[in-house]
Amino acid sequence: MKFRFLITLLSLVVVVYAASAQEIQSVFKGAKTTGGYGALANKFTTIQGQYANLCEVYGGVFLNRKWMLGLSFAGSTNNIEVPFEYSANPLQPMTYQYSQGGLMLERVIGSNKTVHLVLNLFSGAGFTMQYNRDYMYDYDYDYNSPVHDENWFYVVEPGAQLEINLFRWMRLSPGISYRKTYGSSGQSLSDNDLSNWSYNATLKFGGFGKRNGQTD
Repeated sequence: MKFRFLITLLSLVVVVYAASAQEIQSVFKGAKTTGGYGALANKFTTIQGQYANLCEVYGGVFLNRKWMLGLSFAGSTNNIEVPFEYSANPLQPMTYQYSQGGLMLERVIGSNKTVHLVLNLFSGAGFTMQYNRDYMYDYDYDYNSPVHDENWFYVVEPGAQLEINLFRWMRLSPGISYRKTYGSSGQSLSDNDLSNWSYNATLKFGGFGKRNGQTD
């Protein structure tokens, strides 16, 4: 019995060793270059049929001049007026605030070319609320003042950009994306009200990897 146990144990050790000796395969196998960049974007879209201006900041690591993995945060900056019948406080002028934050993935196609294509995908959480925008800009604004109709939901936003290499460290990337939300329950803010196309202008700064035959 002990002999069989030793034979079984030895066989198991050999199998484990053989498995560990094999090269582990992965999506980003053999990354030869690693860089990183950050981006400042301005998006033009509509929320509940009204114009909305979204400012976005995102960035992350750039692998093999092909994949960027990082984080993204965006929020509305203009007055998106709450209709009177849906206002949480009809006695004051209320506005919607829209924000989103989560993971950003970009696939850069032909990074070394002066003009090339970028495909991206945002996935994360979205948030809306109502607040008195006029009061917020008063000199004596109370930053602890209550907000209304807080609303959380899931957001996925695929997009595409036509990217232009301005300098080795700076790129201009105008593009388009489609924002789709799931689970919104804000007053007069259904998923259909929040989901829409966005048109954006983006500047990217950072290390995008070496060109062929070049050294840093």
